[in-house]
Parts: sequence; C-alpha cells; structure tokens
Amino acid sequence: MKTSRINLLVFLICLLSPVVVFAQANKDEKIPSVILKDLNGKTVNLDDFKGKVILLNFWATWCPPCRAEIPELTKWQKEYENQGLQIIGITYPPTNRKTVRSFVRQNEINYPILFGSKKTKELFTTTDTMPFSVVIDRDGKIRERIEGVIFAEEFDEKIKPLLK
Repeated sequence: MKTSRINLLVFLICLLSPVVVFAQANKDEKIPSVILKDLNGKTVNLDDFKGKVILLNFWATWCPPCRAEIPELTKWQKEYENQGLQIIGITYPPTNRKTVRSFVRQNEINYPILFGSKKTKELFTTTDTMPFSVVIDRDGKIRERIEGVIFAEEFDEKIKPLLK
C-alpha cells in the first residue's frame, strides 16, 4: 500500500515537472526575430517597436471572429496609443494584397498590418485557432498568448497593467 502511494507520488511529480519548467521558461521568453512587409511593401522589424506594449494579432480577412474583434482593436489602439500600446496585425494565409488593403480601408484599421505566413504564426504557437494574439511587454518579452477573440475584460486584465 505504501509503495503504491510512493509510486503514485513519483509519477505525479514526473508528470507535472515539465509543466512547471515550461511555465518558468516562458516567463522571460523573448520575441523571435520577425521581419515582414507592410501594406506598402516596406520592411518592418518587430524589434523596431521595443519600448512599447505590443499586441500582435494574427488574423485573416476570411475569419469571422477576426473581423468581429477589429472594431475593438482599433478603439484600443486609438485610446491607449499615448500610453505605449502598439497593436500590430499579421495576416494569415491565404492573403491577397488587394483584398487586405481594401479590407483595411473599409474597416478603418489604425494600426500596422503586416503580411505573415503559417511559418510566422508557428514562431509563436502551433495552434490553428484564429484569431490568435501575443502580448509583448516593453522589454520585448512574451507575457501572454491569447487564443480567440480578445474581450474587454481580458484586455483590462492582461494588457492594461503593462501600460502603466
């Protein structure tokens, strides 16, 4: 009886240890080097935004939840830009430059849009969920990964504190 409890305890420690190590390793995880083209073909390096709180948002014109969250993202960009917020949209394939430009104009998107790829998204996650966002602090460290639409409560909890 005592041996089975010890075995169970050892099994649980072994099972949970990688989770703890993974969580600790992610605490100070730096953003990978990402250099992409914007709507005008200009090269943009994510490192250029160091010192700002970045909300990196992977989205697609064909994705209904992505389209649904854009009004809130544009509102937050306008409202918190002076506090150091920089939202950056990264398109997810398939992308057509003309379609994306038209979409950006129609939706009055007020933050940079960069053309990404599946490999770009894979630098941050292996999930297929769209939209997908990454919160990066002023030091260039990944603080949160958010699957799906970001709601106001989540913004208040995970992003606003970094703006202070």
